[in-house]
Amino acid sequence: MFTGIVEELGTVVGVERGPDSAVLRIRGPVVVSDARHGASIAVNGVCLTVTEHDATQFTVDVMAETLSRSSLGGLAEGDRVNLERALAADGRFGGHIVQGHVDATTTIRSRTPGDRWETVELDLPPQLAAYVVEKGSITLDGVSLTVSTVTTDRFTVSLIPTTLELTTLGRKGVGDVVNLEVDVLAKYVERLLGRPAGAHHADARATS
Repeated sequence: MFTGIVEELGTVVGVERGPDSAVLRIRGPVVVSDARHGASIAVNGVCLTVTEHDATQFTVDVMAETLSRSSLGGLAEGDRVNLERALAADGRFGGHIVQGHVDATTTIRSRTPGDRWETVELDLPPQLAAYVVEKGSITLDGVSLTVSTVTTDRFTVSLIPTTLELTTLGRKGVGDVVNLEVDVLAKYVERLLGRPAGAHHADARATS
């Protein structure tokens, strides 16, 4: 599990593409400082497993499902990526619950600069609209953000100076694609409310 607080801007230093998979090598000395084989690192909001690492770089495999649901298939050598290690049990919960399971990609439609911040407007995928609410949490390229406004097909977020400086969102332009993960708590609430009252008791009796 992650919290959407980016620890480091990494750099893609190698890409090997297969018929329906890819291998990425990424430079990220902070996130590999305590890495081990099998550790989880979020790359632009996608939870990936470390297969190899040294003191400054790590390698991950990206499967077909991940390539189809995220923007990782478009990464090239030299691209910057947001990196976050999985949350330690005694760590600070700075953002919100982020699984690293991207729901869809979305496109930046506009950027409006403010005094020291920016408002970014993005497409709202129709299949995810029910999970996006004003002042609720959302994850874009692995960054935990608060939804500012929502319409039927668009939503906005506000980026503070720290986010603009220390994440890829400060470098993204109109037309660029980002990974989107909605708040998993909303999914569980929908699932529970969709079950008939007392259904869990019936399930328990049936399996006891």
